[in-house]
Amino acid sequence: MAVTGDVYNSGLLKRIFKYVKPYRAVFIWSVILTILLAAVSPIRPFLIGYTLDKFIFTNDYDGLLRMTFLMGFVLILQTLIQYSQTLLTNTLGQSVIRDLRISVFNHITKLRLKYFDKTPIGQLITRTVSDLETIADIFSEGLISMIGDSLQVVAVVGWMLYIDWKVTLVVLIPVPLLVIATRKFQKSIKVAFQEVRSEVTNLNTFLQEHITGVSIVQYFARERQEYKKFYNINKRYRDANIRSNWYYSIFFPVVELISAMSLALLIWYGGKSIFSSSITPGLINQFILYLAMVYTPIRQLADKFNTLQMGMVGAERVFKVLDTDETTINEGTEKPVRLEGNIDFKNVWFAYNDDQYVLKDLTFHVNAGETVALVGATGAGKSSTINILNRFYEVEKGDITVDSIAIKNFDLDYLRSNIATVLQDVFLFSDTILNNITLNNPEIGIEQVVDAAKKVGAHDFIERLPGGYQYNVMERGATLSAGQAQLISFIRALVHNPAILVLDEATSSVDTETELLIQKAIDNLMDGRTSIVIAHRLSTIQKANQIIVLDKGEIKEKGTHQELLKLDGYYKKLYDLQFSSEGIAKA
Repeated sequence: MAVTGDVYNSGLLKRIFKYVKPYRAVFIWSVILTILLAAVSPIRPFLIGYTLDKFIFTNDYDGLLRMTFLMGFVLILQTLIQYSQTLLTNTLGQSVIRDLRISVFNHITKLRLKYFDKTPIGQLITRTVSDLETIADIFSEGLISMIGDSLQVVAVVGWMLYIDWKVTLVVLIPVPLLVIATRKFQKSIKVAFQEVRSEVTNLNTFLQEHITGVSIVQYFARERQEYKKFYNINKRYRDANIRSNWYYSIFFPVVELISAMSLALLIWYGGKSIFSSSITPGLINQFILYLAMVYTPIRQLADKFNTLQMGMVGAERVFKVLDTDETTINEGTEKPVRLEGNIDFKNVWFAYNDDQYVLKDLTFHVNAGETVALVGATGAGKSSTINILNRFYEVEKGDITVDSIAIKNFDLDYLRSNIATVLQDVFLFSDTILNNITLNNPEIGIEQVVDAAKKVGAHDFIERLPGGYQYNVMERGATLSAGQAQLISFIRALVHNPAILVLDEATSSVDTETELLIQKAIDNLMDGRTSIVIAHRLSTIQKANQIIVLDKGEIKEKGTHQELLKLDGYYKKLYDLQFSSEGIAKA
């Protein structure tokens, strides 16, 4: 979809209004109340002028009292309409962005990892938070308010023409100047607002990255250098806002000047007409109030027009995310009652970028219940193999099957729920240990969690924590050690009872004592499951049924630990290098 950020982009407005459909009644009532408000607005100035001429100048106290009560009633009515209209329009806006935010979040969680490889997280946060808030303003401060202000201007000017068309034409002589000023303001402020939104994105991206990686900043004493970067980004954001405010600082005084010109014309022409008794003082008073009711909405219209423009800019960015088609196609329907776990890679080629293949003609077979280990130097393609098995990325050539069924033919959720992965970099949410293990799956009970924790050897340390399984680990597991977090990830994998278990450097970030504890539990975890193990520590994979040696995306050797040592090839070199290095370290 082509987007331009133009307020007149009808296609964009139609897409926004699709989210209004569930709240059609609220929208209709908002419009009705807006029309009523515009219709009621001219009544009070008319009553004031009428009271002045008919009752105050004639010393009619009873009439004055009646008119005071009538004006009070009109004021209360106008207040109630204003209250209801404001409440409904804001409710409508917040309801729409709630639904939109849910749509955006659901869409983002379904995007392939490739999308996140090239998209800053801070940018996506901006899209789902502040950009969506500008869409809410379309309803609460933009579109419906613009309709109301426009109707009020039309109603007031129409009423002024009806009362005295000559006076009306005189006082509205400066209006063309206002139209010219408004158009120039709109064009200038649009550019300024787009710049503000761009700088907001840069600011959020920087903050997200640097707060998440604050430990690296402190480890390397980079606080001052990062402060300078943030100072410059924040300065650009400030300058963008100042430029937008500069346009307002010019526009609003211009409107006041033009309004004063109309008032001066009214005083001049009205005063002369009073001398000739062609109009009354009450009518002059009415026109003074009507001028305020004309110029105030016109000034606000320019502001609300730009609120609408900001909403459209925000909408085009949000819909750009929603239109991103980098989702994993889920057309598979296969959901076997039980997955055995036979895995076949057949001439698989894979590249993250175009034809820069990181996996080349990969072919191997893993029998159900067996363990295969992938070894090789960094960048050999070990983690990529796991990523394509889970369909986080799609292969360019070749086939991958599980139990002789192509992975594309499996329902995606079914496939991934049967492959439990324990990563080197454990991610824990800011939640309880129990919820981090079950991932809020109601089908997993506390008994299963405790049983799995005992098998892994983590039950005792969890029980010692305040609250036990209800202990809140805080963001990214900040209150736990690396070893404790890794143990929880093992429990998480076990309770989901997968057919295939993937261990990606699962013991590389834990101490020796914890590694021994985990290694003892791994044998039980792998029992009856197909397991794929990635490990730099070759001592942890010697019992594997098959070891595959990868180098630059190609299989160089396959066999058991002893078979590969006898080959005296790649694996033997890796083995000798690792153990000789450990020997040096111990010296």
